[in-house]
Amino acid sequence: MPFVTSALRKTRETLAIYWVLVRITVPIALLTEFLARMGVIEAMTPAFAPVMNLVGLPPELGLAWLTGMLVGIWGAVPLLFTLVPVSSLSVADVTVFSALILFAHGLPIEQKIIQQAGPGMIATTVLRLAGGLLYAFLLHHVLAATGWLSAPVDPAWIPLGATPDWAHYLRGLAETMAWMLVILVVLSWSLELLKVTGVLALLMKALSPVLRLAGIRGEAEHLTAVGLFLGISYGAGLLIREAQSGAISPRQIFLSCVFMGFAHSVIEDTLIVISLGADVYGVLVGRVVFAIAATTVLAALLRQLSDKAFFARMFRTDAVKAGG
Repeated sequence: MPFVTSALRKTRETLAIYWVLVRITVPIALLTEFLARMGVIEAMTPAFAPVMNLVGLPPELGLAWLTGMLVGIWGAVPLLFTLVPVSSLSVADVTVFSALILFAHGLPIEQKIIQQAGPGMIATTVLRLAGGLLYAFLLHHVLAATGWLSAPVDPAWIPLGATPDWAHYLRGLAETMAWMLVILVVLSWSLELLKVTGVLALLMKALSPVLRLAGIRGEAEHLTAVGLFLGISYGAGLLIREAQSGAISPRQIFLSCVFMGFAHSVIEDTLIVISLGADVYGVLVGRVVFAIAATTVLAALLRQLSDKAFFARMFRTDAVKAGG
């Protein structure tokens, strides 16, 4: 059966990804716990305080945010309830923190893929970080003003919690990694099911008019939708080929990559943070609306930018054929 064959292949790929995550996450989690017990984390938190205060979060979560940016969402997840006890966090706190890591995570890998499609790494990285901070800032103030999501967080899954001794901590870490594997495999099979049933294709088709509002048109619409649902590795990866062929204009490629930086892998990533207690409207609906609005503004600004300035600051000319 095509579905079973495809799902098994995807499972093998997922297991390979999981092993990479284990090699990254376990040492970081152990190091973080050791540093926390030695008092180093507490000493470092003032350095993160200004940014975390800006979005209403405990300064301790700055380390989890930094880890997420460098390693990925799965690098930040085990640290969330280790650095700050779950009892001291509200649904709003987890939602705002989730928004931060959803906008900017795994930057060394994802930004390298985007760079290969043509957009400059510095420009798109700055936009992702600025966009994430702006959205988290706006979200925090809306939630604080309205009192919405002020209830204590009640996560469906606690990746890792503070424990009184190393034996309990190591057991908790092992359980976290086991659940991580289960979630990754279930998500990979779910995405394959959405593909073979045609649901994913319908979602992409329905999104086309929305992307046109953001200034993304033509073939770039489809590839942006791929990135939105399946992730930057898929969407921007396909754009690399289109950039080399000259089938899509550099400005459309840039806008597509910017949009994907703001909102990508919305199925998998959203389910992960919702399991931690984040609110779906804050991490999905609001995030996509912000991505559309922000990309629309950038598209308008981009139209005012000369080709000389665009290719000097925003786009690598060697990524496209001459005259493409």
